[in-house]
This record gives sequence, C-alpha cells and structure tokens, in this order.
Amino acid sequence: MTTNLDTPLDHRPRATFSRRTTLFALSGLIACSIGAGTISSNASASTKLHSGSVNVLYAGSLLDLMQQQIGPAFHKATGYSVNGVSAGSSALATEIKGGTQVGDVFISASPSADASLMGAANGNWVTTFRLFGRSPLVLGYNPSSSFAKALRTRPWYDVVTASGFLLGRTDPATDPKGVLAVDALTGVALSYNVPQLATLAASTSNVFAETSLIGELQAGQLDAGFFYSVEAKAANLSTVPLVGTGLYAKYTVAQLNRAPHLAAARAFISFLLSAEGRKILSANGVSPIVPAQSFNISTIPATTTTTAPAG
Repeated sequence: MTTNLDTPLDHRPRATFSRRTTLFALSGLIACSIGAGTISSNASASTKLHSGSVNVLYAGSLLDLMQQQIGPAFHKATGYSVNGVSAGSSALATEIKGGTQVGDVFISASPSADASLMGAANGNWVTTFRLFGRSPLVLGYNPSSSFAKALRTRPWYDVVTASGFLLGRTDPATDPKGVLAVDALTGVALSYNVPQLATLAASTSNVFAETSLIGELQAGQLDAGFFYSVEAKAANLSTVPLVGTGLYAKYTVAQLNRAPHLAAARAFISFLLSAEGRKILSANGVSPIVPAQSFNISTIPATTTTTAPAG
C-alpha cells in the first residue's frame, strides 16, 4: 500500500492492525538555538542539532503524549525526528520478535513486555530496560451517558453492573491495560462480593483495540471504559477513581538491540529521562520515577504482580 505523506495522518488508509502509525518529523521547522540547561546532564549539552530520525515503538496509551508533546520537544532539542508506531505493548513485543516491526526504542506499559524480549529464546532484543514512570488506571465515562450521575455519586462497581451499562476495555492478550482491567473486575468481585463483575471480566463482547477505545467512548458507543490517567487527561475524559484497586501502568523504556539508528536512540532515551522529559511526563498524567530503575534479565521485577500499594 502506498501512503501519500502529503495526506493528513488521520485520513491515511489504516493498516490491518488496529493501531495508528505516526510520523512526528516536523519538516521545514527552523530549530532555535538551545540555551544552556535546556537538556539535563543526561542528555546532549551540545547546541548542535542533528539530522535523521529515530524509530520509537510505544504503548498506545501514550499516543497523544508522544505525538503532541514528547516528539516535538525532542525534535526541537536535538534535531532528530521521531517515527512512531503505537499499539498494545504486548502486541508490539510480538511483532518485534517476529520481525514485522523494526525499531530503535521500545516504550512499554508493563515490564512483562520487556521481559518477553529478553534472553536467547526471545531473540535477545532487549538487554536492559528502565522503569521511568507510572499512571493510575481509572474509569473514564461519557458525561452524556444516562449513568453519568450515578458514576459520580455511587461506587463504580455498583454502577457498571447495572442493566444496559456498556463498559469497554482492551484485550489482555495484546495490551497490559486489558490485563489490569480484568484484574480490577475480578479483584473487586471477590473483595466486595459483586459476582457480576467477574462475568464482565470473562466477557469478550466489550473488548476494543487500544487506539479505538477512546473514540468509542466519545462517540457514545460506551458508557465507560478503563483508561490510564495519562490518556484520559490528553483526551479530556471525565473520570472516577477505581476504588478498591490501586492499579497503574508501569512505563518502561529500552533501546532495542540491533537498533538501526543507535545515536538517535540513545539521544531519545536521554531526553525522555532528562529533567525536561520528566517535566513533560509530570504535566501529562505520568508520575516520573527518579531516578529511573534499571533492570536486566537477572533483576526483572515481579511482573505478574499488578496491584500497587494504596496511594
């Protein structure tokens, strides 16, 4: 399929997968000189701007943040452009292993996706990854829904089980957020004795692609859905906290082995973890972990544990 780069991104033919591929290259942008201190000591302190690009494969929940904030800021600071592919973290990891996606940097919403790329049996695609931020799982709802008032005034687990309520989530097989949504439903079903929630967790009729879930909610096709705070903030969604859960995305970044654009990959990771990168994250619903925690195959955290301590 030939893609005309002069066609607006949102109107290009979609790929077979339910995801969006975005090009952040800001052609024709005249970069300003970078003042001292614009980039932290972790990033390049040089005022010389580079040419070329970096291929970043990243969690779909970061789509707006990457496209509107991090990509342009990185380009302005370094001169490198960002070619971004957005999809569920687990799906991206599978495509990296299968050779259908070639990237320089992988940003996941769960350490388990990185772990699936480590070791000889998994192709040795990742040697080390860094846990750099987290964003809580929340319930986003349509303010025009007939259930909106109930969600604002009653416990969420009492409302979503009402007759006619349409609750959306992503697929646990391709997206860590789908795993957390199932955890939220099944966990609260047990702790609050609401067996109907377990039925919702087992249903597949309410499963949507990560990159289309917000659109389904905004179009009125759903009453509510499970989202991370970072994507809910970017889309200006109305939200309520998931009382009784304490679940959140654990964002990681890794340089992929055999990255074709090694210098640009290193520059991107340095920028993301710099003071400027952390400032962007913090302003957009991601709580930075400072310093970022580094893991390798011998120090992988307990990725099967998804429940966070209260607060």
